[in-house]
Order: sequence, then structure tokens, then C-alpha cells
Amino acid sequence: MSKVDTLRGGRAASPDPFPSATADAAEFGQWRTTLRARVRNELETWLEEVRVPELWNVGAGDVLRQYLLGGKCLRSTFMYLGWACGAEPDATTLRAAAALELLHGFALIQDDVMDESALRRGEPAAHVRLATWHHRRNRPGSASRFGESAAILLGDMCLVWSEQMLRCSGVSTEALARGWHHYDAMRIELAVGQFADLSNDIRTTPGEESVLAIARAKSGNYTVLRPLELGARLAGCPDATMRALGAYGQRIGEAFQLRDDLLGIFGSPTITGKPEDSDLGQHKATSVVVIALANANTAVRDELAGLLQRHTLDAAAVARCRSLISQSGAAQRIEAMIDNRVEAAIEELKTAQLDRDRHRALEHMALLCTARES
Repeated sequence: MSKVDTLRGGRAASPDPFPSATADAAEFGQWRTTLRARVRNELETWLEEVRVPELWNVGAGDVLRQYLLGGKCLRSTFMYLGWACGAEPDATTLRAAAALELLHGFALIQDDVMDESALRRGEPAAHVRLATWHHRRNRPGSASRFGESAAILLGDMCLVWSEQMLRCSGVSTEALARGWHHYDAMRIELAVGQFADLSNDIRTTPGEESVLAIARAKSGNYTVLRPLELGARLAGCPDATMRALGAYGQRIGEAFQLRDDLLGIFGSPTITGKPEDSDLGQHKATSVVVIALANANTAVRDELAGLLQRHTLDAAAVARCRSLISQSGAAQRIEAMIDNRVEAAIEELKTAQLDRDRHRALEHMALLCTARES
């Protein structure tokens, strides 16, 4: 029996009791903090189990901890909540949910390579760190090429480990058979969304619906909808519950991505963990920019469009773009779109016939993951 197979045992302690229906935002936040810490512990244990000396010797272990342990664990939380809608969560649920953070690590690492991002969570991105390792040791060949190639391979391993951790979590074979369809759909949608995003440049003047469709596939569905559905299906939720959770998940996923788009323009590096000019500097066609161009008056639209057509944007140009976007009213429009989706999602929950504590937890998560300071 391999070390990984031992994960099928009851190693982890059962999670803390589910928050009550009367829990306020602060109490739910504390429960979330505890759940996140337990997910991180599962991931730490997993990384020790699958430790690969050849990779760890080049600093891959530190890179993985940066990408896997420093996030909000939204995907694992939504999967955990989906499970709770059909069965009482336990240590097995926790391990299965933690597997989604490995999938997220895969997505982030490869996204940073494709976007040529310098930072992730306030630290050098994976390919940058690996290139630095190569450069400092005077290794032959291109350090940047090594860093990008090594990061892609490390992301691929996270993709494999994610399925492996789910399979070895202790979830029954019968339950896993119910969930693979949702897990596969999540991975394919993620890849299709990322592929579409490769050519999603504001200089090609895409439409609002096109941008929102890419955002749903690349981020919204994969952050909320699919993890929620996966957990619910593993727990054996009936079809009526699945439909209600699906409607909720789609709307909250969209609201989450809209919030992320706003933070990509107006968020500080301390919140986003990325450079201030990230979205604008990369000419990303996000919902904020597309709506700004569509809604601005002629003078604002022409000046903003002219700036965005530049090959590179310096700090002054980025600051001016932000000012013009503010003048367009796009931020207020996006805020209204977020509010409408959150309200509609919470309304959908009324059709799910959930226990009140589960219903309330999903309400809290809707507000938490779409909040302005997220």
C-alpha cells in the first residue's frame, strides 16, 4: 500500500460543527477561517505524501505552498457546502474538497505563464521563481524558458494530483461515479474559457455578452457552480436541489467574476496580490472596460479607446484609464449587476428545500465572495 493510499483512512479530525441558522456574518466568517485552515492542513499533508525530490530541489515545494496555501479556498468551501446540502460533512468531505485547491493551483500557475504575470499573491509568480533558481545557479540555456517550462509541468502535476487526491479521499466509488461528470465539466470549461481568454483583447472591441461568457467559463462556473454541484452530487442530493443549487451557483459565479473585474481595475496590490496595472496593462477585455466603452460619452470613450490601443501603458496612462472608466459610470453599473445576481441567487435558494442552517450558510457565502473588499 502506498503512502497516498493511507489517505483513505480516518486520519483527519472531523470538521467543526456546521454554523447554525442564527450565525451572524462574524460567526460564519470564523467558521470559514477554521475550514480554510483545515483545508490547508490537508494540502500540507498531501504535499508531503507526494513529495518529488527532483522538483522540490529546484524550489517547487515553496512554489506549491505559495499557490495552494495562500488563497481564500473558495472552491473547496463551495464543494463542502454542496455536500452539506445532501449529507453531514465529515473528514472525507474535507479531503475531497481540498482536492479542488490543487486544480486551482494548476489553473493559476498556467494562467500566470500565459499572461506573463510577474506576481501572484504579492510574490514572484511560479515561472519567475523557477527562472530565478536557474539564473542564480548559472545553468546553461535560457532561464526564462526554463522557468516557463518548469511551471507548466508543475501545473500539470497539480492537475493530476487533484484527481488523485479526490479519488483517494475516502469518498465511495459509487459517490465518485455520480460526481465525475461535474468534475470533468469543470476542467473542460476552465480550459475552454482560458483558451478563449488568450485572444480576448480589448483592442479587438469584443461585446459585453462575449466577455461575460468567457468570464463564466474561465472563472465563475469553476469557482462556484461546478464545485457546488460536485459536492452536492457526491452527497446524493436530489435533482430538485441540484437545479436550485445550479441556478444559485451560476448567478453567484457571475457576480464573483464581476467583482474580480472591478478589483482588476480599481483594486490595490495588497488586495489582488498582482501589479496595479495588471488588467489594463495586459489589454484585458473585462466587463468593466467593455461597459465603460459602451456607456461613456463620446469624449470619454474616444480618449479611453485611444489609450487602450497603445502597445504599452505607463503608470500615467493606467491612472488616466481608471479616471475615464470612473467617469463612464461603469463601476456603478457593475455594482448593480452584482447586487441583482446576488439577490436572484438567494431567491433561488428558496426552492431548494434546504435545512435552514445550510440555506443561511449559502447566503453568507454569496455575500462574502462578492463583497467589495474580497
